[in-house]
Amino acid sequence: MSEPDWIAHAVFWQVYPLGFVGAEPARLPAGADPRHRLDAITERLSYTIELGANGVLLGPIFESETHGYDTVDYFAVDRRLGTAEDLADLIRAAHDRGLRVLLDGVFNHVGRGFDRFAATVAHGPGAPEEDWFRVRWGAGAEPGDVPAYDDFEGHEQLVALNHDSPAVIDFVTEVMCHWLEAGVDGWRLDAAYAVPLPFWAEVSRRVRERFPDAYLVGEVIHGDYRSFVTDGGLDSVTQYELWKAVRSSIAERNLFELAHALGRHDEFLDTFVPLTFVGNHDVTRIASAVPAEHLPHALAVLCCVGGTPTIYYGDELGWEGVKEERFGGDDAIRTTFPTADIAADPRQAAVLDLHRDLIGVRRRHPWLHRASTTVPHLANEHAVLVSAHDKHWLALALNLSDQEQTMPVPGDGTVTVAPHGWAIVDSDG
Repeated sequence: MSEPDWIAHAVFWQVYPLGFVGAEPARLPAGADPRHRLDAITERLSYTIELGANGVLLGPIFESETHGYDTVDYFAVDRRLGTAEDLADLIRAAHDRGLRVLLDGVFNHVGRGFDRFAATVAHGPGAPEEDWFRVRWGAGAEPGDVPAYDDFEGHEQLVALNHDSPAVIDFVTEVMCHWLEAGVDGWRLDAAYAVPLPFWAEVSRRVRERFPDAYLVGEVIHGDYRSFVTDGGLDSVTQYELWKAVRSSIAERNLFELAHALGRHDEFLDTFVPLTFVGNHDVTRIASAVPAEHLPHALAVLCCVGGTPTIYYGDELGWEGVKEERFGGDDAIRTTFPTADIAADPRQAAVLDLHRDLIGVRRRHPWLHRASTTVPHLANEHAVLVSAHDKHWLALALNLSDQEQTMPVPGDGTVTVAPHGWAIVDSDG
């Protein structure tokens, strides 16, 4: 496994900065002063530590046109958030508290305002910048005409980069190294699944020559997960298979789906440690995806199986929000984080305590990072998951049923779990 040593103890709190700070929905006008809002995240670093996390995974922070994934300047902090100096202060404050910082790199596509694309349009056919993209000029095209171009999954505002271009390889390497030099600890690589593996292999090789301790994790929703590590040179990928199984198996009371996904998960762990999660900035919040009484079950699975766990901001407070497939459909899951008491509501306080307790279990059992999981007891509505590594083991008993269940645990023991309850038994007592 190529991951840096420090990742074995990592638990990340994921923040979508533009939503977190309540930023404007679109880029500020030219000449507008920066808003200096990153300190809202800096002020929550102590909260991150109290949660039990030791890393912050930031969503897009670079100058963009709208939601952050339409980047136009990779060397400038979005003025709706602040300045490079504000980001430096955030990184410094995080490191002073022992927190790692990851940035979100959108290197599959750019916004239409990206300078090389604007120059391609301005210069017309044969533009020096044309090789950065996959463009097709119509007959009689002239400077100022917009060519047809490949985009990201039908979103015409997201112009796909040409990853066969040496200039693009050089550029992405330069961007990643620039911010690693500025102090960040690694990168989440957005839409990594849409980028050719040879591109990642070359970029990761160059980056590691200068920053061997950087953590590189690709967003991979579908495809051959392992190939992004073995052929693409990344450390890890996002574990969407397990994410889907946790949600649907609990919501539908079909733990056979979870058991199958955990078998696949163990196969991945032979090659790399996936980045695991039950919520992020692109999906309906976990509290809206499973029944309230079974929210603890989803979190318990996240904290008790192998992987690098990530908590999406607000999930630790039980926030609800449904993603919709429309313009603005992500707004409900990317809301502003409060500046006042964040756990004054008793329900929120209870969910926060649950997260702290289960992340505490994870922190006390660091061997879970690479633990394999078996399912020695399995029914539709109740199961026992046993995660083990070396001489350690931990059993998680899940009961989604309306009846009390007595289930076996290692060492010829049993555990009795109340209706809709759960329990943890471990070899360390």
